[in-house]
Amino acid sequence: MSVVVWFLVVALAVIAVLHLVWMFSPWPLRTPEEFARRVVGVELEALPSRPLTFAVVLALAAATYLVAARGGLVGAPGPEWLVAVGAGGVAVVLLGRAVQGFTASLGRDTEYARWDVRLYSPLCLLLGGLCGLVAVVG
Repeated sequence: MSVVVWFLVVALAVIAVLHLVWMFSPWPLRTPEEFARRVVGVELEALPSRPLTFAVVLALAAATYLVAARGGLVGAPGPEWLVAVGAGGVAVVLLGRAVQGFTASLGRDTEYARWDVRLYSPLCLLLGGLCGLVAVVG
């Protein structure tokens, strides 16, 4: 189980860092317009604000901590059941994102929809499923 926990911690931390980078840069893409279209699926004017993106960074950091705590990599204040519920909440959010991504993007012919069906939603499904496993098994 520790391999699964480490995989989740690294994956969630990398995704958090990516969002932090995206607050200031369209990396690894060249332009903000390309980033908006390919990664977020919106026009440049509709990109989430920096504060909203930072909220996602904080949520991902909290998710990383909860999974690490549930997996025994770090200590957690409070009762163990609360950490388990928190890790379960992370699983629910990720699985919800996967379902939303598949249902919204299947059958659409946009660059974002193709990425959503091939990468974003399957990744959320995998991470959510593994988070659920960690939440239940510990």
